[in-house]
This record gives sequence, structure tokens and C-alpha cells, in this order.
Amino acid sequence: MGHLESISNPRDLRRLDDDQLAELATEIRDFLVATCARTGGHLGPNLGVVELTLAIHRVFDSPRDRIVLDTGHQSYVHKLLTGRMAGFEHLRQEGGVSGYPSRAESEHDLVENSHASTALSYADGLAKAYTIRGEERHVVAVIGDGALTGGMAWEALNNIAIAQGSRLVIVVNDNERSYTPTIGGLATALTNLRTSPRYEHFLDQIKRRLNAVPGVGPAAYDALHAMKKGMKDALAPQGLFEDLGLKYVGPVDGHDRAALEHALTHAKKFNGPVIVHALTTKGFGYDAAMAHEADQFHAPRPFDIETGEEHPTGRIWTDVFAEEMVRIGERRKDVVAITAAMMHPVGLEDFQRRFPERTFDVGIAEQHAVTCAAGLAMGGLHPVFAVYATFLNRAFDQVLMDVALHRCPVTFVLDRSGVTGDDGASHNGMWDLSILQVVPGLKLAAPRDAARLRELLEEAVAVSDGPTALRFPKGPPPADLEAVGRAGGADVMVRNGKRDVLVVAVGSMVETAVDVAERLVAQGIGVTVVDPRWVKPVDPAIVELARDHRLVVSIEDNGIVGGCGSVLLQTLNDEGVTTPVRLHGIPQEFLGHAKRGVILSRIGLDGQSLARAIVEDVAAAAEGGPLSDAQAAQR
Repeated sequence: MGHLESISNPRDLRRLDDDQLAELATEIRDFLVATCARTGGHLGPNLGVVELTLAIHRVFDSPRDRIVLDTGHQSYVHKLLTGRMAGFEHLRQEGGVSGYPSRAESEHDLVENSHASTALSYADGLAKAYTIRGEERHVVAVIGDGALTGGMAWEALNNIAIAQGSRLVIVVNDNERSYTPTIGGLATALTNLRTSPRYEHFLDQIKRRLNAVPGVGPAAYDALHAMKKGMKDALAPQGLFEDLGLKYVGPVDGHDRAALEHALTHAKKFNGPVIVHALTTKGFGYDAAMAHEADQFHAPRPFDIETGEEHPTGRIWTDVFAEEMVRIGERRKDVVAITAAMMHPVGLEDFQRRFPERTFDVGIAEQHAVTCAAGLAMGGLHPVFAVYATFLNRAFDQVLMDVALHRCPVTFVLDRSGVTGDDGASHNGMWDLSILQVVPGLKLAAPRDAARLRELLEEAVAVSDGPTALRFPKGPPPADLEAVGRAGGADVMVRNGKRDVLVVAVGSMVETAVDVAERLVAQGIGVTVVDPRWVKPVDPAIVELARDHRLVVSIEDNGIVGGCGSVLLQTLNDEGVTTPVRLHGIPQEFLGHAKRGVILSRIGLDGQSLARAIVEDVAAAAEGGPLSDAQAAQR
């Protein structure tokens, strides 16, 4: 039996000598490579923090001392050291361990939110709480240099700096990357630079890349508005942090466990907040990951261990968007692209290569991205901000007040909308249809297939009097689904038999609705299925169709509260349509991790479950009774 199998608790690490710990680090890397080769997962980030995680767990006493991992995708090593090796058999699958920290799995996990740049705020609050309660407990916050491009991290640092009694150790995991190389750098006064020969070359890079401006103290906020290239360069010297009032240790070789333990032990003795700066390499120890130019195996699909080549898959929605963006860019010189540190995941790499001067990576700064887009629009351009649907939540105020209020022509492309599955609750893009419904003047599209994605993206960037949004899910699109007719701006997908049931299906749920229609027709129920294409505002033609049917059913891959179905129901009520309406969507709850198909079946959004429910509703309507639960409305 190797060392890894004998670890059930972090305290087990303290009985191992240096040689055994080195062997354990190798075992962990081999295990992670073998696991992710089979299941996929966040391999690169975890290979880069093996020694760092070992050192943290040897110096601090979890769970008494709290460890907060920013974003949390680098938690695999932490999970292995806290007794969860067996769960990796089904990593990120139903019944296996989550890809992020999970309170349900272990007392060693506290923060589950996987949105970046939040760890320092959690840690600030925790450390203050322990101080007030008189508890001698440490808080360790691990944050990457990529996450430090987020303004929230600097707001937290500004407050941590004056919390002199907090037992808070901030570990900066500096690998020069988030998904891809970190963008942004702090142009601020860099005084008191270290002159140690060990870091001479490193500091020379800083001098060449950073601009100097006077002052730091209050300039912590100024730094948010002074991003320049190379966050890593801003972190190496202690000047910035010490001028803020934060003690600084480092830089330390992030793959030298003994040096890390020495630095962390030193930091632990301070009677206040301290920063330990660790220099790590994403993908460390696996040549294929380190050589992977795009993102050093940030989150590969299943792959061949020997070659590092990912197993082939079909085209996904993002690929279609990527191609169409380049086509639009070639025709429209005013179209520009924005990403928040996700150039590769959201499909803007090809656009960037073709139009580098028209592509902007703002770092993990969604709020800035949206308001910057408003400025670009005011300057006569049409920005396209491509972002995971769940991350747009972070910039709602900017969408509402900075873009929509000024009727700026900005297009938001929301990748990974609806149920994403593998990455759990905080990655499901199930909120956008509800959140964006309240934004005046915003038009919202949901393509059902690749052809409609191209079509609707073209229509979106043609809008010049306000914002537009376009959403699509994770994974491959279905084969193109051709309409059988048109009703206003909506596509009629099925028209079969009497006007018993009108199914209004949103985006990716259209394919499911067509399947449902076939099942209903087999039961002798007449069905009309429509795809609104543009789901906001509600098409008047759909209102008239609803008036002529016995039952209206909405199906959407979004939270059921405040979504397209809710707005359709309200619109029909306003128009005096008395047809009963049934809403089908995602329950308003945080969903655990599992494959998308598994989750959709579990929550009743698969063809069989939907058909069964509609048959029951048709029977109830025929008998003059109410529909069966609170998700239905009888007016």
C-alpha cells in the first residue's frame, strides 16, 4: 500500500518524513492524472498545488483552522488529504466527490461558492468573528494571481489591512494563470523592492513591465482602475502589500514543500494578517499538461495519459459561436469582443487571433467588462461580451444601470446556460432568464440549434438601440430542427391535430418539446409547439395562439421563478387570455453535481416526464378541475 491510501486525516501527514512526503506528492500527481484521464476534471490547477496543500495541512490544524480556497477547483489535493480518495472513482458525477469544496462531503470544507475573487472576503469575516469570540483559530485563504484581477479581492485587502488582530494568512498561489495567462497588472508605486540575487531576474521583469504612480494606502482602490500587463509582476515585491499595512513573506518556491512549511510557520506567528507569496507552475509534474499551450490542462476532457491528447468529441455550442463571431467580425469592423479571463472557454480565441486589436481580456472582472462594454458602445462600437451565464450574475447592476439605462447596443453571449451539471450548484446557469427579464429594453434570444445560434447572433449585433442577450447550454447542439411554419417572429415546430395543447419551448428545450409532442400525439392529443426564438419581449403571436388552445405549457432550462414561463403567464393575464397555463422549469433550489441529462430527468425536464405531466393536465382540464400543483395557474 502506498502512502496515499493511508491518509484519512491531515494529521496523518505529520508522521511522514521528508522522503515519504516526496513520495506522497508523486503518488498524488499520478493518482490525479489517472483519475482525470478517465473522468475529466480540473487537472492542471491541482497538479500545481500539491506541495502547497501538503504544507498548509502540515502547518495548520484543519478543520479547527479554516482553509478557504478561492474558486475551489484546486481542491482535489485537499480532498485526498482529508480522506476522500474513494469518491474520486466518480469525480464530478452523481455519487462521487464534487469538483469543488462541499460541506456535505467533509467538515474540512467550508466555502462552496466557486465564483472567483471571493475567498479574501470570506476569510476576513471568519477571522474577525474568531477574534470577537476570543477563539485562537487561524484562517488560511488561498487565492490565485488570476483571482486577484477581480476588484472584490482588492476591496477585501483594503479591509483586511486594518484588521490588525486577525489571525489570517493569505497564500497567493501565483502561477501566472487563471484559465489562461493572467491579464492585468497593478500600475502603482513599487518601492522597497527586494534585491536578493535569488529574485533578481524576477524583479527585473517587474521593472520592465510596470508603470509607477505615487502613493499606495488609499491607492488600493486606484489600483482597481490601473490594470496593466502582468499581475504576477505586481505581486513579487512586498512594497504594495506592506504599504497597505500587510506583512509579506516571499516569494517562495511553491514546489519546495519544506520552504513553504518554513514560510507558513513564520506567517502563523504574526499577530495579524500576512501574505505568503508562492510561485507555482500549473500542471507541474505532468509534461503533457505543462506543454499544453492553451491552458496547461486547466479542465481537460478524458484523455490519453501517454500522449495527453483529449479523446475526440463532437462540435459544441461554443464552437459554433466562435466561428460565427469571426464571420461577423470580418463583415462588421465595429464589432469588438470582451472576455473576463476566459478567452479559450468562451470561444473567442479565433476572433482574438484574427482581430487582436478588437479583442479585450479584462481579467476576472465581470463588472468592469460590462461597463467597459457600455463605454465602447457609446464610442460607436458594438461590443460582444462572451461569458458563462452564471458569471453574468456578478454584473447585474452594470447590465441594468450602465448598459440598459443608456440603451447601449451591447450583446451578451451567455455560454453554459441552464443545467451544466458536472461543476455543481454555482456553475449552473439557471438564473439568467429570470434576472434579465427585469431589465427594461433588453431583448433576449435562445437558439434551439446551431443554425439558429448563427441566425440570432447576427440579429443581435444588428440591434442598435439597446442591449441584447443570447444564451446556449453546455455540450453539443442537436441536429438542426427545421420549422413547419411561422407565427409572428416565432417558429412553429409542430402542428398536429386539434388545438389541445400549445407548448412554448425555450432554446435547448425545443428538441425535448418535439419529443414530447410525438408522445402526446400518440395519446390522441393535438399539439402545437412553438420556439419563440426571441423570448423577451413576448411575441404577440404567441398570445393569440394561447387564446386558441385548451392548455398552454412552457418549458425552459431556467429557474421556474421569474423565468420565461412566469412572464408569459403574466402577459396572458394582462391580455385577458383565460387558457390554463402550466410552467415547467428548474426547481428554485441549488442543484448537486451530476451529468446534465441525469439532472434534467431528476427534475422532470425529460421527454417522458413532461409528456406524462401534460397528459394528466389535459385530463384535468377536460374534467373542469384545476391543474395539479403550484407550478400551474388556472385563470
